[in-house]
Amino acid sequence: MNDYASTQLAERQPKGIAQQQPADSTRRQTLTPNVDIVEDQHKVTLWADLPGVSKDRLNVKVHDGSLTIEAESVVQVPANLQLAHGEVRAPHFARTFTVSDDFDTSKVEASLKDGVLTLTIPRREEAKPRRIEVTVG
Repeated sequence: MNDYASTQLAERQPKGIAQQQPADSTRRQTLTPNVDIVEDQHKVTLWADLPGVSKDRLNVKVHDGSLTIEAESVVQVPANLQLAHGEVRAPHFARTFTVSDDFDTSKVEASLKDGVLTLTIPRREEAKPRRIEVTVG
């Protein structure tokens, strides 16, 4: 016996026998989207992977120093077909970040293209690094 957690696999049902749905089948799966974050002296830019998400199913909020991304993916079914059985559910994405006071959250820019959300948050002017001239004498 090993110390690793075991994974239990369900047996395959013979063809023609319908599988019963678990009682919690209406519960949606929440995924944490993968992100890349780049910060420079002027701004921070965040790219979040949100495959299958459209603009109307995307919610980006900033409140009390927190940036929250929530989105729901849509599994497309062609108009001339009716789904008889589906094992792929549209996932719900959610992720929250703490935003430093150095950034101006009133000026967040957001765009969504090809399943990638791009957020840009500019640094406050007073928080930007500045060069101080040194005099000799």
